[in-house]
Order: sequence, then C-alpha cells, then structure tokens
Amino acid sequence: MRPKLSVNVNKVATLRNARGGTIPNLLEFASQVEACGGQGITVHPRPDQRHIRYQDVHDLSQRVTTEFNIEGYPSPAFLQLVEQVKPTQVTLVPDGPNALTSNAGWDLRKHQIFLTGIVRRLQSQGMRVSLFVEPSSAIMEYAKSTGADRIELYTENYAKTYGESAELAIEPYVKAALAAKELNLGINAGHDLNLENLRYFASHLPGLLEVSIGHALIADCLYEGLQTVLKKYLSCLS
Repeated sequence: MRPKLSVNVNKVATLRNARGGTIPNLLEFASQVEACGGQGITVHPRPDQRHIRYQDVHDLSQRVTTEFNIEGYPSPAFLQLVEQVKPTQVTLVPDGPNALTSNAGWDLRKHQIFLTGIVRRLQSQGMRVSLFVEPSSAIMEYAKSTGADRIELYTENYAKTYGESAELAIEPYVKAALAAKELNLGINAGHDLNLENLRYFASHLPGLLEVSIGHALIADCLYEGLQTVLKKYLSCLS
C-alpha cells in the first residue's frame, strides 16, 4: 500500500489573510485537493491564528471527506478545539506559541508522562494520535510508552542533506522507521519534503503510511496548477 498524501493548507490561509476576505477560498481549495486525488487535509492552527483560524478548523471538519489531520501544541485551547472537531488524526508537536514553523521533535524522555495523559484523552474520543519526533531509534520506546498510534518523522535534516548524499541523508530515518515498526508504531513524515526529494524518501523508508506536505506543494501550484502538481506528488508516492 503506497503512502497517503495529506496536503497542509496553511499557506492558502496565509494568502487569504494577507488581503482579508475569502480569496483564495480555503474550503474550495481543500475540496479541489480531494477531487484531484489528495488523500487528506492537514492544518496547523496556531494561537495567534496567523494562517489557519479556529473557525477554519470547524468549517473544514464539515467539508473534508478524506482524512482530516490537525497538528498543534497540546495547549488547553488546542485540546478543546480538537475535542470539538474530532478529526481522524491529531499530530502533537512541541512548538511554542511564537514558533514560525515546526523546527524540532518532542523530547520524549522529558515529556513522556505529559504526553501519555493527552494521548489517552484523545484516543478515548476516537482520534488517532501521532507524535512529531526526531529520526532517532532510541526515542521510539518512549513514543510507544505514551500509547501513541503513530510517529511523524521530522524530515528537515533529510531535505537539507539530500542534495549532498541521498543515502546518508535517509540513513537515520530508515533506522528510526525500523525501530518504530518493531514496536508497531505507524510511521508518518513531514517537513520540507518536495518534488525533488520525496520519491527517494518514500521508496526507501520502510512502513511509511503518510506524508504531510504544504509549503512546497502550494508553491508548486503557483507555477503549474493544482491538478498537475497533485499528480506529480502522488506519482512520487506510487
């Protein structure tokens, strides 16, 4: 089974918010993603709502027909939001309120107890839970101990070093994925994956279930259009 493509639509909301109003229309864009073959929609609402607003999350929950993945730091406000919406998946990230973008995985040794309670809380309401983590075999035992269903590998370092040596760039990710598989943890991945590096990553990472891609994909759409771009990304995962 090939990995699923979940499209992060944050940048569409950023463009809309820059001008105000409803252009581009976030809901229509999400529907077009699904119509063109996208297998999921991802959003990452932040406390300042500088791109995805909390109301967007509620509106998308009524529109998305594939998988809905909500990323975020598990603050009281975020947890209240996802418990109202009940998406397919909640991806917990360690971002602070002022973070520009996700730039590190969880320190699971430090936050294991904190996350365990949250994972159980969300799972009890029917949501799949994924933890955003570094590509480290050693932390997979800690991820498993929280009860999480999946981990999402933070792929920025892979993307940065792919051009120097694809084999060396992916090596720690393969080791981490194998460790996750041994523990029956599902494997997602995301951050800076694009048309240049995605095919190699997807074809060499064992057990990959889903990738979440936003910035690069939306930028490609400006050049080539959504339908063409979605076909190219899906081809990388086939």
